[in-house]
Amino acid sequence: MIGRISRFMTRFVSRWLPDPLIFAMLLTLLTFVIALWLTPQTPISMVKMWGDGFWNLLAFGMQMALIIVTGHALASSAPVKSLLRTAASAAKTPVQGVMLVTFFGSVACVINWGFGLVVGAMFAREVARRVPGSDYPLLIACAYIGFLTWGGGFSGSMPLLAATPGNPVEHIAGLIPVGDTLFSGFNIFITVALIVVMPFITRMMMPKPSDVVSIDPKLLMEEADFQKQLPKDAPPSERLEESRILTLIIGALGIAYLAMYFSEHGFNITINTVNLMFMIAGLLLHKTPMAYMRAISAAARSTAGILVQFPFYAGIQLMMEHSGLGGLITEFFINVANKDTFPVMTFFSSALINFAVPSGGGHWVIQGPFVIPQPRRWALISVNR
Repeated sequence: MIGRISRFMTRFVSRWLPDPLIFAMLLTLLTFVIALWLTPQTPISMVKMWGDGFWNLLAFGMQMALIIVTGHALASSAPVKSLLRTAASAAKTPVQGVMLVTFFGSVACVINWGFGLVVGAMFAREVARRVPGSDYPLLIACAYIGFLTWGGGFSGSMPLLAATPGNPVEHIAGLIPVGDTLFSGFNIFITVALIVVMPFITRMMMPKPSDVVSIDPKLLMEEADFQKQLPKDAPPSERLEESRILTLIIGALGIAYLAMYFSEHGFNITINTVNLMFMIAGLLLHKTPMAYMRAISAAARSTAGILVQFPFYAGIQLMMEHSGLGGLITEFFINVANKDTFPVMTFFSSALINFAVPSGGGHWVIQGPFVIPQPRRWALISVNR
């Protein structure tokens, strides 16, 4: 049954769900039209709001892009690849492979979602190479199912953004420490439950033997290493580029700073803290500056969506705030919801918004301004200013 449902959803999404950039454009137009309809704004004023806000998320977009590339680069390091090969050897049957890929991908996404996406896909390829009879499409799906845990993990964009000074919603929500979000008992329970339960759900998605789509292991060759062997007559510039000493010095500086940060602030991490941790870890595991740079270059292709979509999210946010549309949406929630129904309404509205804004941070930028005010009045959440 689950297999039939998943195949139906795959066909539906492939046919009807466009690229997130199209959603960002459509949401821009929808916000523009609804604001003209419900507020006293003019087309000229709305155009000005959109243009004035278009570049307001440049710093935040850079932070999100770094989460992707630093996680991706760490996943492509030789020690991580070696760990994947060792872990993949534990799978002896296709069922074990499916469950192991789901579990491994879920745990990796808790660590860092950029890291988890790459590790999950690499681990699925490794299992497909080692376990005969594996259904390759299902293994890849299991790798990305692990993405369910990222929002409650150490790189969850929304909770990290809410805890980062200067974030786009701070003037409304204040700063919300990760102790109230990521490290709350509610979030930990949900995240652990997903890690435990999802492997058993993906096990039920196993196709019939006649429907298995296998892949030739020869097509799943290991990706090239980013290390470079220098000739004996290499010039000083290349020797400096491939110097392990320079990486160790910078790594030591990063570790020293992080030690001072955690001793002063405890585990109250922000987006910048997470990015620094992964950048330093990636540098050390790739061993040389240029090996790390080559890994970053390979990862940068994954940031295209963020670079193009986030300016649209910024324009939408400013139109909603300055036109008064955000206030109207807030009033709607106040009028139709109470303390008991508000969390449920927020959940379902969040799920709907997620189709149009498939980014935790961008999601918070759009939804945060109109869901935060009322809970603050009810004192359902604690906000530190």
